[in-house]
Formats: sequence, structure tokens, C-alpha cells
Amino acid sequence: MTARTGYPHVKQHVDERQLTVMLAVDVSGSVEFGSLDRRKQDVAAEVAGLLAFSAIRNHDNVGLLMFAEAVEKFIPPDSGRRQGLRVIREMLYHEPEGRGTQIGGALEYLSRVLTRRAIIFLISDFHDEDFWRPLSVAAKRHDLIAVRLIDPRERELPDAGLVELVDAENDGHVLVDTSQPEYRRRVRELFEARRDEQARQMSRRTVDVIDVPTDGSAVDPLAHFFELRRRRLR
Repeated sequence: MTARTGYPHVKQHVDERQLTVMLAVDVSGSVEFGSLDRRKQDVAAEVAGLLAFSAIRNHDNVGLLMFAEAVEKFIPPDSGRRQGLRVIREMLYHEPEGRGTQIGGALEYLSRVLTRRAIIFLISDFHDEDFWRPLSVAAKRHDLIAVRLIDPRERELPDAGLVELVDAENDGHVLVDTSQPEYRRRVRELFEARRDEQARQMSRRTVDVIDVPTDGSAVDPLAHFFELRRRRLR
């Protein structure tokens, strides 16, 4: 009750509903690879754009971090159409400086600079090792979602005879005979084993995984993921 009006006043607390969406995008040399019409980096930009505009439409904050062997660009989370356009513009026109991949360093950076809980979409082909500890720390503090970029030629080599393969991150060269069925089978099995082990490690750390192929729609895997999550949280 206030002395001025003589009527009781009730202070009602309204929960903060605005979310923070952070897009952590791999811009290393390996994401320049693409065997068909689109490169991984094109798909990464499409995924980031879809997520950014979805966040802005929901009046959420969105930010961007681009990384290779070091953090190359950080845009703090903010809301509004201008912020969404800035994120997309940086994704489209950024010229990467590094070639290697350091996922752990990017996650450690985000763990330092993000002061409130965020939804982090980690968009990468995950051609890296030894990032599990930083990933565990980030997953405890934030809602971490791994978006894996996959090209069909990584899991299934064509029968093209002698082919020189080049490592986009360290310029290493190797000559392989893709006409050998046994060699193609080993490549496929290694890719699948690596992908499955990553998924197991992420599941242990409560990190959800979305696989987005370069030879298909980026919208469908995202829509499927959000529908499954919606059902799970009901």
C-alpha cells in the first residue's frame, strides 16, 4: 500500500525471455573444399544466415565468431535487423587469415567473453583433434550445438584412377589410387568411424549434433533438429 494513493501495489516479476544466439563458424582451409556445386564454407554461410535471421525474427540477440587456427573476428551479441545484416555481411566477405583449425581455442574464447548463458552453434567440418576439454567446459555453461559440414566425397571417393590429394590446411600432397575398391572401402570406414566417435563424444557431453551435407538442403536438417528438440522439451 502506498501513502499517496492508499491502494496496494503488487510488483510482478517478468522473466527475461530474450535469448542469446552465438554463431561460431570455422573459416579454416578445409571448409573451402567442395566436390559438387557448393563448398562447405558456402553451406556454413547459409546455415549461419538462417540461424541469424531466425534469432532476429524472434527478437533474440545474435553474435558471430569466426575462427581458423585463431579467432579472426568477433561480433558481440546484439539484436535488431542491422545486427543480423552485419553478421551475414561479415560471413560473406571475410577473408580468412589462417589455414589450420583450432576449435578448442575458439571455445575457450567464447567461455571467457560470454557472460550470460547462450545457445552456441558451432559450425565446422570438425577436422581437428584434442578439443574435448574446452568443449566440455563450454557445454556446461551454454547450450552447445555442433553443426557438422559434410561433403559426399569425404565419405565416398569416386573411381577416378590416380588422384593427387592436397591437404587444404597444411598443403600436404599424397597420390592415391582411387580405382582400388579396397582403398575406397577403407576411406569410407575411416570416415564413418571418425564421425561416429565424434557423435559419441558429443553425446557424452550433452552436445546435440546436426549433420548438414553440401549436396542437399541446409534447411531440412535444421528444421528436423528443431522439431525433434521441440518434442523433447514438451
